[in-house]
Amino acid sequence: MAQYTAEVLWLRGEQDFLGNRYSRRHLLRFDGGVEVPGSSSPHVVPVPMSDTAAVDPEEAFVSSLSSCHMLWFLSIAAKRKFCVDRYFDAALGVMEKDAAGKMAMTVVTLRPEVTFSGERLPTREQLDAMHHEAHEECFIANSVKTEVRCEPVYGGL
Repeated sequence: MAQYTAEVLWLRGEQDFLGNRYSRRHLLRFDGGVEVPGSSSPHVVPVPMSDTAAVDPEEAFVSSLSSCHMLWFLSIAAKRKFCVDRYFDAALGVMEKDAAGKMAMTVVTLRPEVTFSGERLPTREQLDAMHHEAHEECFIANSVKTEVRCEPVYGGL
């Protein structure tokens, strides 16, 4: 069993909390010491109560799925002796009402584009198999009810 922690800190200061005129900006702190500004999404709480420059929970959710898939993919490619030079994913999450009528992140689509080098380059079938295996192994994808799709972008293959 492994345990993970994150700290979230919000301070009211002099803001009008009871009048609902307070900033949703907060601080996300992780065990390695990195601090990231957080906020509600401006799609949910209008600016200026939301900070568009900060990470909102919905963006963090999408990036968590993308990052987990990438880390598994890199591990699988290394084991199969394919040298990855670059991995880029422009992941997209869709928030809408689910079957129960509740707002939810219903679909996250990963769009990984991977560049390889060396004498051993994967075929399209091998690339698809590595993405499939990464999806099956991803701890975050295995933990959510959101549909996670992987639609690789094929460059030079």
